Amino acid sequence: MREIPPFKLSLVPLNDEAAKLEKFQWAGGGVGDRNRLGGKPDFLQGEEYPACMECGRKMRFYAQLDSLNDEFIIADCGMIYVFMCFECVETQSIIQSY
Repeated sequence: MREIPPFKLSLVPLNDEAAKLEKFQWAGGGVGDRNRLGGKPDFLQGEEYPACMECGRKMRFYAQLDSLNDEFIIADCGMIYVFMCFECVETQSIIQSY
């Protein structure tokens, strides 16, 4: 099973409200800048690949989405990981945090 080539996802505000969002005050270590499409996930709590609910096969990592700021924080500076079964066209996501 071939993995999706890695891409860095950069956040570009699409309106004034998004452009005015405050940055993290308390988080460090690149939190808020870990968005990615493809490659290998940066699991925070250990490797966790879900199985497709249709066929039972291990799903492929598709993307990870980081917390945005102190207001839009995922758990405790966590991330959402998105997985896909390309055969069944099914997706699942998980959340991990520190």
